[in-house]
Amino acid sequence: MMLLAPEQFFGFLSAAILITLSPGPDNLMVLSIGASRGRKMGMAFGLGCAFGCLSHTLLAALGVSALIAASPSAFMVLKILGGLYLVRMGWQALRSRGSAHVKAAAQSGETAFHLFGKGLVANAINPKVVMFFLAFLPQFVVVARGAAAWQIAQLGVTFTLQAAVLFGTLGYFAGHIGQWLNRHERAGLWLDRIAGTIFVGLGLRLIVSR
Repeated sequence: MMLLAPEQFFGFLSAAILITLSPGPDNLMVLSIGASRGRKMGMAFGLGCAFGCLSHTLLAALGVSALIAASPSAFMVLKILGGLYLVRMGWQALRSRGSAHVKAAAQSGETAFHLFGKGLVANAINPKVVMFFLAFLPQFVVVARGAAAWQIAQLGVTFTLQAAVLFGTLGYFAGHIGQWLNRHERAGLWLDRIAGTIFVGLGLRLIVSR
């Protein structure tokens, strides 16, 4: 099967990295756990969150490819709805106050394995993440290249791996990063503005593309 085209891969990777770095419940929780319970625990929770994306990749790959096979028009409707969803997410990020304050997580007797599982399950059952994947991944599917499910799978695995690297890094350096964010509250504002611009841009592109 064909691999993603270079421009397709690097365009997706760039957007995925910026979105993953924007302040959100997952990465702020990774920082909180890492800062209060140590690097190992922060990395374990972060890796769990990252690999929880694989379940959404499977759903998106099966659902989008089936939709393309059944009705190209229905796939176009999905792209438009997904575009509207991304624009809404972007607008919310642009309007946010950029709060990225890192608070210490409550202490508990959980092991690193339990925290990995907690992050995995929390991400895998989050309906907002399901919606995001269904809206975000089709943006980078090139129907003319065929094998939409294979394209979605590669995109989803790429997102998962970059999230694992970034979340693992956040967990490892949680203490330093958390202190820096707490001292520079406007950093969260600018990260939100960047992510919001990306979401709006991708959403509009989905809506107007044919």
